[in-house]
Amino acid sequence: MSEHPPIPESPPANGGTPIHLRPTAELAERALLPGDPGRALALAQALLEKPLMFNHHRGLWGYTGMAADGEPLTIQSTGMGGPSAAIVLHELIALGVRRAIRVGTCGGLDASLALGDLVVAGEAIAADGTSQALGIASRAPGTDARVAADDELTASLTRTGVADAAATVVSTDLFYDPRGRREQDWLAAGAVAVEMEAATLFALGARSQVQVACVLAVSDLLGEGRVRIDDERLESAAQRMGEAAIAALS
Repeated sequence: MSEHPPIPESPPANGGTPIHLRPTAELAERALLPGDPGRALALAQALLEKPLMFNHHRGLWGYTGMAADGEPLTIQSTGMGGPSAAIVLHELIALGVRRAIRVGTCGGLDASLALGDLVVAGEAIAADGTSQALGIASRAPGTDARVAADDELTASLTRTGVADAAATVVSTDLFYDPRGRREQDWLAAGAVAVEMEAATLFALGARSQVQVACVLAVSDLLGEGRVRIDDERLESAAQRMGEAAIAALS
C-alpha cells in the first residue's frame, strides 16, 4: 500500500451537545456504521440482543445492544455521502465512540469481483470533497490523494477471512456521475471498487485519533452496464459483513 501524506491533527471531540444525533439509549465505545438506516435496523435485529433505539432523529436510525461476544455495540446509520457521514462520526466521537467500522456497499470495478463479495478497504482514493476538506491531499501534483484506514483494525478485519487482503477503493460524491465514465481511470489507479463514505471516515478517524476501518459488500458491477444485486443476496452479504466487523472489534 502506498505511503500517505500526514493528516492535520485535531484533538478528539469530547463534550458538547450533539445537534443531529439525539441519544435515547446508551452508546457503546465501538460502532458499526452502515449508510442505510434500514440496514442499521436489519443488522441490529440480526446481531444484537435486545437492541434499543439509540437515535431516530433526522431518519438516522441507530441501535445499541449486546453483541454475540457479550459486549455492547452500537449500530448507527450515517446516511449517504461524506458530508452526512462526517457529521454522524464527529458526533459519535464527541459522545464516546473510539472504534468504528463502516459496513456499506460498493460498486465493483475489478473484473474478479462478483455480486455479494466482501471487500476490506485498506485505503481510499479521495475523489470526494469532504475528505479533502478534512486535510487529505496528494503527495505530488497529478497524483491521487489517498487516506488509509486504521492499520490495526484493518488487520483484524482481514483475519476474519472475509477477504484475502486489504484493497484500495475510491470514494466519490456522485452516485449518478454526469462527467462520463471514470471507472477505467479509477481502476488504473488501483481501486477495486467505488463507494461514497470511506475516505471521509478514515480522514476524520485519523484526525480524532479514533480507529476506523471499512468492509464493503459488492452491490453493483460496473462493467459495460450496471448489474445490481437482488435484495436477498444483499441481506445475506450485509449480515456476513456485520458478523466479520463484530469479530474484528472483539
